[in-house]
Amino acid sequence: MASWYGAPYHNRRGSNGEVYDMNAMTAAHLTLPLGSVVRITNLKTEHSAVVRITDRGPFVPGRIVDLSLAAAKALDVYLPGTAKVRLEVLQSPAPLDTGGRWAVQIGSFAEKKVAAEFAEHLQKRYQTAQVLKFESPAGGWWVRARVLGDDRQRASTLARETATAEGAVFMVRLD
Repeated sequence: MASWYGAPYHNRRGSNGEVYDMNAMTAAHLTLPLGSVVRITNLKTEHSAVVRITDRGPFVPGRIVDLSLAAAKALDVYLPGTAKVRLEVLQSPAPLDTGGRWAVQIGSFAEKKVAAEFAEHLQKRYQTAQVLKFESPAGGWWVRARVLGDDRQRASTLARETATAEGAVFMVRLD
């Protein structure tokens, strides 16, 4: 399932360090290496587009990719907001199945205090992790836990062991 993101994130830095341009052919994905080039096809309309992964997301369970506004328009996702898609990796700057730097992201918390309390809980439970809370450009608060060595297996364990009524838990590739 694909969705799209636009104005609240426009002209803000994406996960790859570039300024997000909602009019460029880009997308956000949780685990593909940043800089990967993918072909996305809308399964209903068969329209496809090639986009570059520049950001992380979507942070909504069941969604695989968040398209820029331009990509959403090209793929007929803009008006309905979501669509079933096929994603094909055309090029990747790093291996897909091994390596990488990993973290766990939890969000979205409506209140800063609740996010801070949850971050403190995670920090106490996983003392070698670096736990951060930060404001989402679209509102609300997110918590990110970076495990020792940004190790995929450690992050996976933390994700499996973590739950909160406030938000969903996601594995996120940092590179």
